[in-house]
Amino acid sequence: MATAARTEVLADEEVQVHETKAELFHGLDVVFFAGREGAKGASRQWAETAIKAGAYCIDNGSDFRLYPDVPLVVPEVNMDVVTRDDKLIASPNCSTIQLVVALAPLHRFATLKRLVVATYQSVSGWGQKAMEELQSQLRQLVAGEPVTFDPSVFARPIGLDCIPHIDRFSHAGYTKEELKLVNETRKILDAPELLITATTVRVPVMIGHAEAVNAEFKCPINADQAREILSDPAKAPGVVLIDGPTDDPNAVAVRGAPEELRYPTQCDILRDEWKDMTLVGRVRDDETVDYGLNLWVVADNLRKGAATNVVQIAEAMIERGFFEGKV
Repeated sequence: MATAARTEVLADEEVQVHETKAELFHGLDVVFFAGREGAKGASRQWAETAIKAGAYCIDNGSDFRLYPDVPLVVPEVNMDVVTRDDKLIASPNCSTIQLVVALAPLHRFATLKRLVVATYQSVSGWGQKAMEELQSQLRQLVAGEPVTFDPSVFARPIGLDCIPHIDRFSHAGYTKEELKLVNETRKILDAPELLITATTVRVPVMIGHAEAVNAEFKCPINADQAREILSDPAKAPGVVLIDGPTDDPNAVAVRGAPEELRYPTQCDILRDEWKDMTLVGRVRDDETVDYGLNLWVVADNLRKGAATNVVQIAEAMIERGFFEGKV
């Protein structure tokens, strides 16, 4: 028996919402599982049921990402690891996705040896309550009022502050968010021995994650070659390079700085043409090692870092004919 639906409003549109029941999976080609990062339950409870009903499952949660027999996929990087027999497919953590989109083209050219990553992650990565918390604290700060906060969201007030603490602390003082970045990147790039160390930081930005990346390579590569690769959509799909001399007239007229360069910020991913892309800038040689680069990487954590990536996985499956011949 079909379950009764209720009407909810999502992004100003009315949608029908059903309580999840086994019979709802019959006849579906693909099922998306989602939830706040780290939440357990949806895919663990229902993926097997959906697969038995004949559906492919694409999971945005963290439950199955590091399972050896579950592909962990960013379509621009490693869609070829997915076969018709892979009924459960995992999507990575938001900060991992933008990192590998930017680095995979360079890794193919010169082979990564070591990564040092610092992230600057928006409050929307935690969820709606965190966004409301930031808005409330900013109003309090402007009004000169005492700042209040909910310690179940962040350990400290986020308004006008940076907090180097995302998820629980674990091994050797690293947080789970930092370990996700390490382990997921290795799996996606098929580089289990890649040296990676990370510091993940929550910043008072509503939407959009940024990353400062120091990459050391095994083979020769320089900043000019990296910019050439990253500016080529065929070699670096999903990447927009925002680098080179600035076109801001205020650089010379106001700041007297003709040497200024262009670079992306978290506000840039709110533009329609870039909202599903990974923006890269500040590409420069690391002069302390033989083959090293520094990069600045920005993406929308809610779109490419989550929803867009799972939709792109499904689109790539359609392009490859995964659903042809299904009854």
